[in-house]
Amino acid sequence: MLAAKVVRKFNLLPALKGVNRLLRRIDAAGHKLQFEAEWRIPPPPEWFDHLVDQHWKWHVTRNPLSWERGVIGMMAMKPGCRVLDLCCGGGFFAHHFFSSKAASVVSVDFDSDAIAHAKRNYDAPNVDYRRCDIRHDMPEGEFDNVVWDAAIEHFTEEEIAAILANIKKRLAPSGTLNGYTLVERETGKSLAHHEYEFKSKEDLAAILKKLFANVLVIENASHDLFEDRRNLYFFASDGELPFDPGWKNMVRL
Repeated sequence: MLAAKVVRKFNLLPALKGVNRLLRRIDAAGHKLQFEAEWRIPPPPEWFDHLVDQHWKWHVTRNPLSWERGVIGMMAMKPGCRVLDLCCGGGFFAHHFFSSKAASVVSVDFDSDAIAHAKRNYDAPNVDYRRCDIRHDMPEGEFDNVVWDAAIEHFTEEEIAAILANIKKRLAPSGTLNGYTLVERETGKSLAHHEYEFKSKEDLAAILKKLFANVLVIENASHDLFEDRRNLYFFASDGELPFDPGWKNMVRL
C-alpha cells in the first residue's frame, strides 16, 4: 500500500504502465518462442501449456477457446462439489476454473512433466495433483463431477468404452461427466497422438448413450490464424443436465 501511495503522489502511473507494457511484450515473446519450439518442431508434446495462451496466443489469435472450455465445464458443477479431473495436463483448468467452485478436485495425468508443471505453477489448497494412467489406476472414490477435457480423443474406441465404464462407477447417482473434444477433419486427425477423433456430435452422443440416460453434446466452431476446429462439449448423467428445464441453476421464462 505504501508503494502505491508513492506512485500516486509523484504521478508515476504513466511510467509504471510503460514498464508493465514492456514487461508484457518481453513475456509474450518468450511464450511465443516456447510455442514454436514445442509445436512447430516435431514431435509435439502430449499436453498444451495454457500459460502460452494466457501470455501470448490469446492476444494474437483472439480465440478464447481455452477460457470457453473452462467456463462451459464449470456449468456442470454446483458449489461444494467433488471433482475428478482426468488427463488434467498442466493443471490450468483445475486451478483457474474448477477449484473456484469445488470443495475438492483430484486432478490426474499420466505425464510426469505435466503433473510437475501443475504442482510448480498452480497451488490451490483444494486441488490434489496425481500422476496415474486412467486406463489402469483411475482414483477411487465417489465424485459429483468427472471432467474429461481435451483427452478422450487420445484413447482407442475400446479404451474409451472401458474408461467410461470406470467413470460411471465413480459418479454419484446424479453426478455428471462433462468434457471437450473436437471433430475429425476431412483431411484426417489433428494430432498424431490422437487415437480416435469423433466423426460428428452424433458419433460422440451414441457412445455416451450406451452408459448414461441423459446426454447432451453441443457443437460450435472456432477459427484463428493457426487452425480451424469443430468443437464438441459433452455432458452425460443419469440425472438432470445443464440446460434441462428442471436444472436448479436455471429459470426458463
